[in-house]
Amino acid sequence: MINLTKLNLESNMFDGTVPAELGNLVNLQYFNLNSNNFTGELPKELLNNLINLREVRLSSNSFTGKLPSFQSWKQLQILELEASGFEGPIPSSISLLRNLTELRITDLNGGVASNFPPLEGMTEMQKLMLRSCNISGSIPGYLGNLPLTKLDLSYNRLEGNVTPLEAARQLRWMDFAECLKNTPCTGNRYSVHINCGGGEVTIGKTTYEADESPGDAAEFVHHVSYWGFSSTGWFWDSSNTDYIAKNVSVLKMNYSQLYTTARLSPLSLTYYGRCLANGNYTVTLHFAEIIFRDNASYRSLGRRLFDIYIQDKLAWKDFDIEGAAEGVDKEKVLNLTNVAVTNHTVEIRFYWAGKGTRVVPTRGTYGPLISAISVVSTMDKSCEIVAILYSVGTLLDGSVIAVKQLSSKSKQGNREFVNEIGMISGLQHPNLVRLYGCCVERNQLLLVYEYMENNSLARALFGECQLNLDWPTRLRICIGIARGLAFLHEESILKIVHRDIKGTNVLLDGDLNPKISDFGLAKLSEDENTHISTRIAGTIGYMAPEYALWGYLTDKADIYSFGVVALEIVAGKDNMKYRSNGNYVCLLDWALVLRQKGCLMDLVDPKLGSNFNKEEAMRMTKVALLCTNPSPALRPTMSAVVSMLEGKLGIEELVNNPRVYGDDFRFVALRDKYDELQLQSSTEVDALMDHTGTGSSSTSAKDLYPRNLYSL
Repeated sequence: MINLTKLNLESNMFDGTVPAELGNLVNLQYFNLNSNNFTGELPKELLNNLINLREVRLSSNSFTGKLPSFQSWKQLQILELEASGFEGPIPSSISLLRNLTELRITDLNGGVASNFPPLEGMTEMQKLMLRSCNISGSIPGYLGNLPLTKLDLSYNRLEGNVTPLEAARQLRWMDFAECLKNTPCTGNRYSVHINCGGGEVTIGKTTYEADESPGDAAEFVHHVSYWGFSSTGWFWDSSNTDYIAKNVSVLKMNYSQLYTTARLSPLSLTYYGRCLANGNYTVTLHFAEIIFRDNASYRSLGRRLFDIYIQDKLAWKDFDIEGAAEGVDKEKVLNLTNVAVTNHTVEIRFYWAGKGTRVVPTRGTYGPLISAISVVSTMDKSCEIVAILYSVGTLLDGSVIAVKQLSSKSKQGNREFVNEIGMISGLQHPNLVRLYGCCVERNQLLLVYEYMENNSLARALFGECQLNLDWPTRLRICIGIARGLAFLHEESILKIVHRDIKGTNVLLDGDLNPKISDFGLAKLSEDENTHISTRIAGTIGYMAPEYALWGYLTDKADIYSFGVVALEIVAGKDNMKYRSNGNYVCLLDWALVLRQKGCLMDLVDPKLGSNFNKEEAMRMTKVALLCTNPSPALRPTMSAVVSMLEGKLGIEELVNNPRVYGDDFRFVALRDKYDELQLQSSTEVDALMDHTGTGSSSTSAKDLYPRNLYSL
């Protein structure tokens, strides 16, 4: 058919390679292979012989090889190559196509960045789309001289400003990317439910909030502080301005209220939930194809393909609603579990990468379609409470606070108590929980703290509400605790010794920054200000031997406790609950044995897999063992600990004394006593432990620790 001038094979699902014989159609002016499954390279016969082409569309195919130069197609006016499958970069020879009025190239394969293509000679260019083409550098100044009306340069690596476009007087629409905006949060949420494109719907006990904004080519919607969406994209080749799809059929699926409407976007649509408590969540996405039909007409031939990103990571590639649901008007629910929220925000992005059909049932029908979204915390219900000992409140200015009630056993009067709290509240450090003040009413003593969203380190590491703490976060937490203690020991006027450093007394804020709590409280009930304490305030498994047995208190007792906590951070295990077998009484015991065997890396939490810095893990473990030296004089200062953890100071060799660390009975007496305590009733344990809010022991240390423990 050598006289053929127009060939349109769009949306026929042809596969295989393009026949070389098409190169004989030398009079061809219009050539459209959009939305098929063609593979391989374009035959050289087409590239060399079809010199009369005016319009070429090769989008949504699976071609291979480098993007051709098309240098023989000098009469070309429109070139469309959206998601064609070709590899980048855009060849510089494209500058020979000086008659182009419209150029659309998107989603090039290959990750090699390239400079902006030389288009300055295309003085007739009106529509330019170079999306996801790995273009780097700045926007060239000549773009302002072209008669552009539409411009899409989104999802590249461009930098700099857009001042060159100020001269483009005819430019009516341009797209660079989408952005999300933040607004202040008050408190934490644990779920978000959205009926995308529809009104409020209640299904069972779950209410899906309304999302009825009409949408636009570039819109940011944020009606409430804790969720919103950002949409970008314009329906090319179409006058379609509908960004909400409506189903006019009779739905027979479950929860049909969620599928009468859906949010639609021609390019990118991002929903985000904010003000979420950090932790793991399950993201549930509800889909139904409500535009395509399943009858015998061409309306059934549409294919909708788009990508789904969760937290900026590709979760599903080329997702096809109709294919996944096995038909139209059928629900398809996708669940993604263990989605980590670390900055109070979850982002769910639907991106059209140029694939699928775009003319069925009408031109401009394509892009992602979403019916409803649920984001639900996988944490236990009790995780929503800041802590058992705390209640959450709000000040008049909206600040969220935590209120803690103390025992009224202090021998001090209310005035002395307030004065003491005043001095403690004056201590401010990034790694100390801020004590705002107190309330005193007769024998009721209340402390007012800053609100800590992520509860305690103990709960995050090995409690019922564990968080996904990667290695950099664990190292940052450990260094933060060390800095807080160093401040208490060396920089504060009060020279406070905490006495009860443990995982439950280290709280985590919304960004997982560690803050030491309850510092200075034990001092409120002291009779004398001496280094000998007649009342032991501490917890079994964390107290230094010299303090537990003889009441000898210095800041070196805190350093011992810190060492135990550091081991817990490395191992992800509770020191006093780790009993791998009868030979080990606690985590510290196991660590000492591993050190003797030369396999300290076995201590690292298996949940980290191989994704951790082995050098940093070894350094932290050695510092922890150095801090738990049985001799207070051989423990480092907290300022030295900070320097060692940061790698600024070398770690002195640990004392390797077989008599100290090699005795098979090193913790036997303590283990037996611990087992005895575990067998006692809760009433008996309560009689031993003084629940003043500090978790301290009012029983004589000699009753809790065997006398020969000091031989450690």
